[in-house]
Amino acid sequence: MRKRLSLLMVLLGIATLLASCGTANQGAGNGKPPVSETNKPPVTTPEKPEEEPAPPADPILEQISKMTIEQKIGQMMLVGLDGTALQTEAREMVEKNHVGGFILYKYNITSPSQTLGLLNELKRENKDNSVPLWLSVDQEGGRVSRMPKEFVKIPSARAIGGVKDSGYARGIGEALGAELSALGFNMNFAPVMDIDSNPANPVIGDRSYGRKPEQVIDNGIAVMKGLQARDVAAVVKHFPGHGDTSVDSHLDLPVVSKSLKELESFELLPFAEAVKEGTDAVMVAHLLIPALDKDYPASISKNIIGGLLREKLGYDGVVITDDMMMGGITKHYGLTEAAVRSVQAGSDILLVGHDYKQQTAVIQALIKNVADGKLTEDRIDESVYRILKLKSKYRLEDKQLDSVDVKSVNKEIQAALNAGKK
Repeated sequence: MRKRLSLLMVLLGIATLLASCGTANQGAGNGKPPVSETNKPPVTTPEKPEEEPAPPADPILEQISKMTIEQKIGQMMLVGLDGTALQTEAREMVEKNHVGGFILYKYNITSPSQTLGLLNELKRENKDNSVPLWLSVDQEGGRVSRMPKEFVKIPSARAIGGVKDSGYARGIGEALGAELSALGFNMNFAPVMDIDSNPANPVIGDRSYGRKPEQVIDNGIAVMKGLQARDVAAVVKHFPGHGDTSVDSHLDLPVVSKSLKELESFELLPFAEAVKEGTDAVMVAHLLIPALDKDYPASISKNIIGGLLREKLGYDGVVITDDMMMGGITKHYGLTEAAVRSVQAGSDILLVGHDYKQQTAVIQALIKNVADGKLTEDRIDESVYRILKLKSKYRLEDKQLDSVDVKSVNKEIQAALNAGKK
């Protein structure tokens, strides 16, 4: 019995010794020290990847997101008005239809003080709208002049081009800008970028800077830059080229029988250059060009606005139609149908220069076509974005002007004219 007890104690001792050795040498095989409470490695959690900073908010997109469809459509309208003072219909265009701007014609303008007063009235009427107005005019010089007789006359484009000095043309552009901004205008439908290539043309002629693309480019771009330097948005016209026509689009629809290759080597050259040089807007003419679109004139053609101007020339700025009340449209198409088609084609601003009833009909047609899904709100937003971006560029505000210094403006005009005599 004693022998068995002694043997059992010996075996128990050996087992205890082996167990303690195993604990002491745990981890020795891989060279690591034994783990204890004091030398346990710290527990770490994987680092979270840094979050990308949110892109800065686009204030124009934010502004658009707060606008109603009626306000958006209004921004796409530029309208004329009756009389030499603010009338009820013009008030309604501002208050009810939120129009983006107005165009003044010769019959709206009698004197510097009256013009200043009318533009101030329009700005005052717009005070409750969040977007300032375009206040525009056709002031080219020569026979297309809307300015009061108190101002020194500015010569025609042909006369300016004849000097063959782009520095002189730039000075004329700045003088034009000074004249317009002194009265409160902020947009000018100039310069004309058509080439005077057809002596039988009844509408362009001396409104062009010359008979060669280079003359038109040099002088037209210089005048454009001069206007912009005086914070007046320049609208080049009449895309894709009204020079080689024998019909006045005010009266009927001219047809240009040229191929795209012919247009690219001549008529389109000044417009392509204006796009490269940062024109503020392009006015599209009522011209039928069968080689590009046998059914619709340029002003309502997706092939010409969306294809040629936007895609081929790479232009993503504001597109404005010529007056939709001209014979080139009204003699061949329904006004509201043409207006909707023009927006579908890529136009941003519809110029409807006359007739309050027709202007409101166009606005209602656009609203209805959005409601019906024929015009998407995304398409409308594209145009409104371009319009608001351009208004932002010129920091437009409906600020009243106290007076106009005719003497100072005339001094600048005369100095620009004298530079051409040296």
